[in-house]
Amino acid sequence: MQFYSTNNKDLRVSFQEAVFNSLPQDKGLYMPEAIPQLDPYFIKNIQQYSFQEIAFQIANAIIGKDIPADDLKKIINEAINFDAPLVFLNAETAVLELFHGPSYAFKDFGARFMSRVMGYFSNKGDQLLDVLVATSGDTGGAVALGFLGVEGTRVTILYPKGKVSKVQEEQLTTNGQNIRALEVDGTFDDCQALVKQAFNDPELNQKLRLTSANSINIARLIPQTFYYFWAYAQLKSQGLNEVVFTVPSGNFGNIGAGLLAYKMGLPVSHFVAGTNVNDTVPRFLNSGAYEPKASIQTLANAMDVGNPSNWVRIQDLFENNFEELKGMVSSYTYTDEETKVGMDELFNKYKYVACPHTAIAYLASEAYRKEHPGEYASVFLSTAHPCKFPEAIDSDVYKQVKLPVGAENLHGKPKLAEDLEVDYAAFKDYLIRNN
Repeated sequence: MQFYSTNNKDLRVSFQEAVFNSLPQDKGLYMPEAIPQLDPYFIKNIQQYSFQEIAFQIANAIIGKDIPADDLKKIINEAINFDAPLVFLNAETAVLELFHGPSYAFKDFGARFMSRVMGYFSNKGDQLLDVLVATSGDTGGAVALGFLGVEGTRVTILYPKGKVSKVQEEQLTTNGQNIRALEVDGTFDDCQALVKQAFNDPELNQKLRLTSANSINIARLIPQTFYYFWAYAQLKSQGLNEVVFTVPSGNFGNIGAGLLAYKMGLPVSHFVAGTNVNDTVPRFLNSGAYEPKASIQTLANAMDVGNPSNWVRIQDLFENNFEELKGMVSSYTYTDEETKVGMDELFNKYKYVACPHTAIAYLASEAYRKEHPGEYASVFLSTAHPCKFPEAIDSDVYKQVKLPVGAENLHGKPKLAEDLEVDYAAFKDYLIRNN
């Protein structure tokens, strides 16, 4: 399979080049030249397959011969070595828990798959691979743990000062080895802009072998499709066939992967994007005008994105057909106060402790069902373990949180991070000086 830029469909590169170059020079994003259609028999009988078997079928359809089948199976078995279970709150509503990986966030799927793909394609004699990543919270920890100790790589993580939770910061600043953290005195959008500027700097790219671990990288998008198919397999095993997915959305890579799964043949009735007050996409769906704005800090910090990079991929999937896109995607926006109400409601009604992002997805799923009643399974995605957000959750409720293995070991480790202003020249100088 070859890949093109969303800004130039005549451009064609291999999967390997798309992974390592990450961002085309024309500032588009890579997409597969054709959306593969999965065998209807596989979809009809998907409940008979394991999570890893499902992941292999999807990855093999997209990647093709770029990675031989046996090698691809090994990558998947190493990367996707944890579950994504459905937890039913009632007969028609379920949570898809995506936080059972090492960083307790859904981004473990993409980060672990991508690190192993990069390791597979890298040769011992190659120049050191510099992985740049901007994070609004969970990406940093997932990438740090995904690449920690991976030979031939060095990771530089940019995160906004004072805008990530304590656990999130500990996960990305206490690793050492080949992981570096930069605490940027700005927003996630500022961090993302610095990274993008670095990729489009010819001089810097001559000195360093740069790649990205953000969701702009196609190797992050592909594995995120896996758990949508796995969720459907779990529904099928319960005798359920119709589903609406609700996704907490910030940079729109997660829901973008779901829409890619839908285009590959996954039978989804509808997608719902739940956002915080960073509402660029909801406003677009209402007006047809895409008008990014500066991001605003909220309780659901991983969704504090004012100009979501992956939206262009979604528009590309729908060939910029606004009406078709609007017919498949709805969106709802929630304030911090409403998010708190959602967390309280989940606990009071179901004894389920949720992070702010998950609560927003729950509220959006309930709003959609109220407007669109019917016989379908409503599955909302839980993208992070609640232990990562003690400051956002009611203290009495937080006492009910069971810490995952390893979480308690983060406390007390020294913070390894350097301060950085929102200044590209200073960022470039840091990268060159510390090469």
